[in-house]
Amino acid sequence: MHNIESLTVNVLIVLGAGLIAGTICKRIGVSMLVGYLVVGALIGGGVLNLVNQQDHELEVLAQFGALLLLFAVGLEFSLEELMRLSRYSMIGGATQMFLVAVPLTGVCMAFGMSLNAAVLAGFAGALSSTVLVFKALAEWGLTASPHGRRAIAILLFQDVALVPLMLLVPLLTHQGEPPTITTYLLLALKSSIFLAALIGCRSIVGRWIVPSLAGLRSVELVMLFTLCLLGGVCWSAFQLGLPSAVGALAAGIILSGNRLSRQVDSIVLPFRESFSVIFFVTIGTLLDPSMFFQEPLLLTAGLIGMLVLKSGAASIALKLVGLQWKTAFGMGLGLAQLGEFSFLLISEAAGLGLISRDDYNRMLFIALGTLILTPQLIRYGLRWTERSPDEDLHGMQHRRDSAVSRHAIVIGIGLIGRQLASRLEIMGSEVRLVDQSPINLHGFAQQGFHTTAGDARDPDILHRAGAENCGLCIVSVPSDDAALQIVTALRGINHDAEIIVRCRYQGNVHRIMKAGAAAVVSEEAEASKAMLQWCDRAVGPIE
Repeated sequence: MHNIESLTVNVLIVLGAGLIAGTICKRIGVSMLVGYLVVGALIGGGVLNLVNQQDHELEVLAQFGALLLLFAVGLEFSLEELMRLSRYSMIGGATQMFLVAVPLTGVCMAFGMSLNAAVLAGFAGALSSTVLVFKALAEWGLTASPHGRRAIAILLFQDVALVPLMLLVPLLTHQGEPPTITTYLLLALKSSIFLAALIGCRSIVGRWIVPSLAGLRSVELVMLFTLCLLGGVCWSAFQLGLPSAVGALAAGIILSGNRLSRQVDSIVLPFRESFSVIFFVTIGTLLDPSMFFQEPLLLTAGLIGMLVLKSGAASIALKLVGLQWKTAFGMGLGLAQLGEFSFLLISEAAGLGLISRDDYNRMLFIALGTLILTPQLIRYGLRWTERSPDEDLHGMQHRRDSAVSRHAIVIGIGLIGRQLASRLEIMGSEVRLVDQSPINLHGFAQQGFHTTAGDARDPDILHRAGAENCGLCIVSVPSDDAALQIVTALRGINHDAEIIVRCRYQGNVHRIMKAGAAAVVSEEAEASKAMLQWCDRAVGPIE
């Protein structure tokens, strides 16, 4: 009972600290991941010592959080997207990882780390944050731009490379005699068996199980099946001598690309976010802030060196896949941070004794520093990429001298907004989409639409979306007050566009028309009209 009470208290402290840190970071515009790591260091043994980890129960929950993160990556993984960007992914991704991992491995060995530890640290340092970069590109409406697509291709390569890196960890931590050729062959055989089973399971799940679950229309059964699949694949990977993390990634891939993928993602989301907080705060508790005061020059030099190395490597990689140097460097700054899975690899190695506690603290400090600077670097770098001449046929080439009437913007990507966007695209319009949720835009961004995540009441968001060049603006948001403010903002930057608005209540039509809308469709009026027609059919015409 004492263990349960201790675990409960620790979890409450971690979640409460994460809530406070996340709220502060959201207010000041900093990545919440930074807040989780910092607050973890504060409540850990190095400062306040609020969290007791003598029995390591919290670490078990943190590991489960890491598995859910990897499961989410697998769920979002798109083989079709990888193939579509393969010409950028293979060249750019391999170049970026090689140019970071090799020098970083050499530097780590020069500072006394073993070869195995240095290799793992080098590859961990080569990974960037897919979440942060994609979110920034979506907010600026650049996911379909030439430099945005190439950056996403490099990040996809890193996601794929995570699998062999996780397989590499057990070999690098091999105790006793060093691995022989037989060890590698055995690992290759086990990996091949696991890959074949993954392909078979994906086919079976997509062809038979998913249609059956969809027909039952039960969220509980979908959740239970997801948990059973996740646990079963992780256990199978463990039985084959592979890391459980590879199993979690594979479970996500098995469920990706079918009609239940989005539902599974939405069901798992609250659990994933909660356990992710535990994972990153727990990593932060292992950080000793006093070390910075012991080695300030070394850690500062390490941070600057890491930023220079990663941004330089990414710039070269982006140049090799067709960007000009200015654009490549601007986008390279956005890839200079260490990613979420860098922490996963580092913590895995530290837990297995491959990396010493001091080296682990140094790596965490440097990684944390890159994440703190990431928003500013991305914002500065993306300014270098604006109006770049590096456009190709697959990019979004919206120029002022093009026919404005062919450009349309849809604000609010709910059911109505999605249908309108698809219809306009079929009719030959260049469609731009705006929504507050990057999740709603993700599918359209993958299809090549110009997407911008943000509040359309902000003129800056409308400028990013190119609303001033659109001949047709459609506002489909659930709030009439928000629609009114959006129309006002649109008229402030575009006096000639035809604005069509959806509103809920008939009483607000006049206000929205007065603000500048050309047409307003009232849900209340349309519903009333439809119901009257049904009444006429049911009762018959009045004689």
